Amino acid sequence: MAWLYLVLASICEIGWPVGLKLGWTDQGPRWGWIVFAVAAMTASGALLLWAQRFIPMGTAYAVWTGIGAVGAFVVGIAAFGDSASTLRMVSIGLIVAGIVGLKLA
Repeated sequence: MAWLYLVLASICEIGWPVGLKLGWTDQGPRWGWIVFAVAAMTASGALLLWAQRFIPMGTAYAVWTGIGAVGAFVVGIAAFGDSASTLRMVSIGLIVAGIVGLKLA
């Protein structure tokens, strides 16, 4: 169950940079998206707290940030037109390899 909490925390970790990205425009703040970002941060932190009760802190934190980073990377490419260069793809693959390694360790 702790790993499920950690995966859910990581998914929420993807939500807050998306909320912040959409929460500010040249016309000013878009409060709905900013509230979404804060809610995602809160949920992410709470779920990480629960996961760390059974998963070592260093492992939980590394997996949490890694999945969040990979997810934000994918959303950036899919929704915001971020670059999908070969070097970026290889680099994100290294993060995924680290996450898998920590799960197996």
